[in-house]
Amino acid sequence: MQPIQPTFSILISTKNRLSDLAFTLQKINHLLKKDNVECVVFDDGSTDGTYEYVKDNFPHIKIHRNEFSKGYIFCRNTMLNETKATYAISLDDDAHFVTENPLESIQDYFEQNANCGLIAFRIFWGLEDPNSIVSNENPQQVQGFVGCAHAWRMKAWRNIPNYPEWFVFYGEENFASYQLFKKNWQVHYFPQVLAHHRVAVKSRKNDADYTLRLRRSLRSGWYLLFMFYPIATIPRKLAYSIWMQLKKVFNGDLKVFQALVLALLDLVCAIPRIIKNSHRMSQTEYDSYFKLPETKIYWQPENSIN
Repeated sequence: MQPIQPTFSILISTKNRLSDLAFTLQKINHLLKKDNVECVVFDDGSTDGTYEYVKDNFPHIKIHRNEFSKGYIFCRNTMLNETKATYAISLDDDAHFVTENPLESIQDYFEQNANCGLIAFRIFWGLEDPNSIVSNENPQQVQGFVGCAHAWRMKAWRNIPNYPEWFVFYGEENFASYQLFKKNWQVHYFPQVLAHHRVAVKSRKNDADYTLRLRRSLRSGWYLLFMFYPIATIPRKLAYSIWMQLKKVFNGDLKVFQALVLALLDLVCAIPRIIKNSHRMSQTEYDSYFKLPETKIYWQPENSIN
């Protein structure tokens, strides 16, 4: 007798963040007990006992492990390509659902919107719980999605190339969004499902890896610019991006100058890959794409104080 294929697969990539992962798994454990749900955790070379913790405390979870880190994009690609589920939910190890019964809502929405290839959730960013979870927003088609919490219709995932592992960090969601658009799949913002991303965004500038993060963010944006944008739009977009960073340098942020120079060098070195993987939009496609509402990244309760 063949095993029943799950409807949902919840996919989590992690590395050396055991406390965050443990909290997330406790928060979503009630979902993992459903017969139509599987959960896969990919430990990307952790040295903090992550693999042993999951095996000992969550025997129903499938656990993969890289002995040495291969990057979270590698882990995402592997899990998405292996699952037999109809829908796959990608969660960061520091994100969990606030909505009590998200799976039913996700499935219903996919079934009612045949052209929707990916659902982007409403996401609250912060270390503390939101002071309200009420939202008056309506679902809508948008440009893209946030990596920390979203759901794939697996038929759509199989219709586009894998995330580009050579991006290393940042940009892979935009890559997928452009590919989906060119294949006539839509990305929908679905505020009925709320996720909490337990990150203090404003303090990231003081983190030790700030320069590295900025470098990778800049270069991935430029990779995408050269791979997907109509050629005529590239010079102005690139010049504007560089100028916006130089303004920060002129205001005294020398870390930005270092990130800018290194990102430009990365761009030059990536030219062969950019040429090989380019999938440029026509001017008509470009105009249609950027008429869509922008990606919904940060949600704040209406009564919160920013």
